[in-house]
Amino acid sequence: PRMRYPASEKLEIIRLVEESHLSARLTLAKLGIPRTTFYRWYDRYLQRGEAGLQDQSPKPKQVWNRIPTEIKADVIKLALQETELSPRELAVTFTDQKRYFVSESTVYRTLKAHDLITSPAFIVIKAANEFKDKTTATNQLWQTDFTYP
Repeated sequence: PRMRYPASEKLEIIRLVEESHLSARLTLAKLGIPRTTFYRWYDRYLQRGEAGLQDQSPKPKQVWNRIPTEIKADVIKLALQETELSPRELAVTFTDQKRYFVSESTVYRTLKAHDLITSPAFIVIKAANEFKDKTTATNQLWQTDFTYP
């Protein structure tokens, strides 16, 4: 990870480079600071003085894959209307009705965050002693499925 320098150190480095009897390239090499980094600092220093050397605080941006709050509210509304649907069925229904794709996991997380997830209804499948549809080649093995006894 690259190191972050406080404004005071950046200013000190600029002074060192300005006052050095070596070239800027050699001075920066000795200090172990990339030239592009130094010149970015130097430009900001020339434009705005010492204030230009303060770290810019990262601006909060819209997260590219975050579901908007109003969509989450719509998902909850649908879940409260269609109480018998599973998160997967809700996701499909929502996508069909609203023409806005939400994944099963998004629906699940949204409902869980609002304590609307009931414990899953487990379907117990007992394994049979052997497969009903026997495989005839090794590459078919992955296609096997549960066989009800």
